[in-house]
Amino acid sequence: MKKIVLLCIVCFVFQLNYGQDTYTINGETLELKTEIDGKLDLLWNTIDGNYRYFVRTDDGTITELKNSKGPDNKFQEEYKSTLSALTNGKSTDKLKLTLYDLRNFIDAYNISVDSSYTLTSTESDVQFRLGFSGGITNNPFVGNPENKSTPMIGAELEIFEANVLPRHSGFLQARHTFDSDNFPYSTTEFSLGYRYRFINKETFSIYGQFKLATLNFSNVTFADENSMEIDASETSFDIPFIFGIGSDIKIGENSFITIIYGELFAILLDNQGNFSTDIAIGYKFNL
Repeated sequence: MKKIVLLCIVCFVFQLNYGQDTYTINGETLELKTEIDGKLDLLWNTIDGNYRYFVRTDDGTITELKNSKGPDNKFQEEYKSTLSALTNGKSTDKLKLTLYDLRNFIDAYNISVDSSYTLTSTESDVQFRLGFSGGITNNPFVGNPENKSTPMIGAELEIFEANVLPRHSGFLQARHTFDSDNFPYSTTEFSLGYRYRFINKETFSIYGQFKLATLNFSNVTFADENSMEIDASETSFDIPFIFGIGSDIKIGENSFITIIYGELFAILLDNQGNFSTDIAIGYKFNL
């Protein structure tokens, strides 16, 4: 556990920031990332927990895209009129103040006025993240009288909305827990789950997750009444609602260290008397 904590500290200390420069805008000094560099530039960052977006014109003028609330507590959507004026009246009626929408909008404008411009936006509004991990588990939902822990490895494909900081995601996971001399039980599990990032920063996130459905292929060795060893295999499908928590720590533009406590408790499975030890550490990257 000390090694895991130390790794977390190292990852936080050595965070890498890409394409980030300092600007003074209306007397405010800000560090902004350049998302788009073209006829009209798009700059942004998360500042004090808020997403802030800016555009820069050819003459270097930087204008913030605002969406303030009026006296009636409704959003004023000033960013729409700002962008319409800067793009020769291009329609902004359906434009949302998100990185994904702004990127598509400014990309479309830049290519319309400069045929040599290279598009940066993606056509799909869904992104994927692939991860691999390894750790230990005491198989908390399986009879384990001596509370033995065994190694496990896993891989997953996470699916989320193409947004600057998505809170919701689904995942498909495969993992294998190994047997040992002290605990002759192994299983290969395929699961479908959901995550919600309740702390969601640019450099790290902390999330809760539910495994909604699992398919297990298990093997156990035991002694019968005649002290003969018997190997038994079992296939089981469950809807267990297994709850876990985890964290993704950004170490590169598209890569993360992940730490996950995968099986804390289940709503529809009984804990077999041992407090859960199901910890893994791994690496993820955006596809």
